[in-house]
Amino acid sequence: MERPDLASYASRSELSLGRQHEEQFKDDRPAFERDRDRIIHCAAFRRLEYKTQVFVNHEGDYYRTRLTHSLEVAQISRGIARRLKLNEDLVEALSLAHDLGHTPFGHTGEDVLNRLMSDYGGFEHNRQSLRIVECLEERYPFFDGLNLSWETREGIIKHSSDYDNPDVSILPVYRPALHPGLEAQIIDLADEIAYNNHDIDDGLKAGYLKPDELMQVELWQETYLRVREKFPALSGERLIHQTISHLIGFLILDLVEKTQDNLVRAEIRSLDDVRGHSGQLVMFSDATTQKNRQLKRFLYDRLYRHYKVERMRIKAERFLKRIFESYMDCPTLMPVSYQDRFAEHGKERVICDYVAGMTDRYALDEYKRLFEPYERV
Repeated sequence: MERPDLASYASRSELSLGRQHEEQFKDDRPAFERDRDRIIHCAAFRRLEYKTQVFVNHEGDYYRTRLTHSLEVAQISRGIARRLKLNEDLVEALSLAHDLGHTPFGHTGEDVLNRLMSDYGGFEHNRQSLRIVECLEERYPFFDGLNLSWETREGIIKHSSDYDNPDVSILPVYRPALHPGLEAQIIDLADEIAYNNHDIDDGLKAGYLKPDELMQVELWQETYLRVREKFPALSGERLIHQTISHLIGFLILDLVEKTQDNLVRAEIRSLDDVRGHSGQLVMFSDATTQKNRQLKRFLYDRLYRHYKVERMRIKAERFLKRIFESYMDCPTLMPVSYQDRFAEHGKERVICDYVAGMTDRYALDEYKRLFEPYERV
């Protein structure tokens, strides 16, 4: 059962707008708990293990992948939801699903596919996540997709961040004029908290970021000094890990306090109040927002555009483009099971689905199979 002390404006399974297809269930799990379980067991979720966050899988076993990133988002978002008395099952389902549609090689793959699909509807990974859960997964006897609750699907397509801006207006079933529930709003910033902090960790481990450079970032410097004061004898990696841990905790607390204040000021009493409010309700305080922007600019300049990251980005662009164009020129290079979908979905969209679903490792191997003469096919 869902927790009995949910806030009046929380999402509730019994009030869900339902699923696309009627089903007879084998047990009485709440709707959003069932959604979470279906996401965890789907093929697209498992493939996230070998999809890039910042560092390509073959660069080392330490670095985050889309899978471990999704788990960290789930951890952070559940902590926020618990403090705000929101639906933790829905928050967890959305956390685990928010990157299902991501391509190999992170946002590089997304940009490449969007360019290549410009004449055929484009590509955006939130729309692809929705396509996966509504169409591409094949696990159930009477329908395609995962048949998730409307609220989970809405949260997937309305996920937004610096990198995510899906055009919801083309999907009127998800009420584009209305804001999603607070559970979905949490994911936007839990995602940011997770990737900012784990990218610092990965960047330092790789040697792309330097501890002295990070001290230029106000948010990092303040947290680092608090940790040094709390643990005077701490140094090295333990000090770094504790600074990251305390920074995550600070951002969660700031977000919860600001959101609680927003809810009181806006006199939010129900989920309808949340949806009809003029803006987002889940946010950082103004001071933390400014400091967080400085951190994001630092990571963009020093990590995401580091010359070694750039080299891999350019390589990924080249061989994903060649793979896609090879399938377009000769569709019979693809597995027969995908060729069979051309009539229903269109050749270009099926090719896009196939490439988007590849892991980094599979895409690298496919490039070898297609273009290296001595590689077995």
